[in-house]
Amino acid sequence: MKIEVKNIQGENAGRKVELPADIFGVEVNDHVLYLEVKRHLAELRQGTHKAKERGEIKGSTKKIRKQKGSGGARFGNIKNPLFRGGGRVFGPRPRKYGFKLNRKVMELALKSAYSQKAQEKAVVIVEDIAMDAAKTQEFAAILNRLGCGAKALYVSPEVQENVALSSRNLPKASTMSLRDVTTYDVMNCQTLVLSESAIKEMVNN
Repeated sequence: MKIEVKNIQGENAGRKVELPADIFGVEVNDHVLYLEVKRHLAELRQGTHKAKERGEIKGSTKKIRKQKGSGGARFGNIKNPLFRGGGRVFGPRPRKYGFKLNRKVMELALKSAYSQKAQEKAVVIVEDIAMDAAKTQEFAAILNRLGCGAKALYVSPEVQENVALSSRNLPKASTMSLRDVTTYDVMNCQTLVLSESAIKEMVNN
């Protein structure tokens, strides 16, 4: 698949770039995409939730009333889970929610994400963006001229500092270096904006 290269004015640069078929032309595997996005979001969870069980509650261990003779149910101490303020039965404990996926599965998920964006015609190739100063308005104008949707992800081998600073105040646009891109990042954007050098890097690696 060949895509026209655009300059930062949003005009055709007069040349086309061939998207590598082994990355942008694979069969999209929905289940693998689901697993990888689920794994990524699970890794982001803090997992610091905690509830005290009856052995961790501060309070008296005195038996509330004698075992027999009251006609009522038997009770232990005030930390009984049945009482208000008592311990929680099988309450949440701190834990990690992340799980392991094989490396080949993760690689297939990323290729599937790239391929899906290519099928949706949501990939834009642009000449490398370089900015002399950090200007959010200027970066937003570049994305607008490129015809990007509300959510745009700009990917290049190394993100220039001024470009990163210009994009960080845009709520739905972001910039990333090629090695840091995840399946979730690709799936979460409306338009994937790749620099020319990023495509060359993909081909070489």
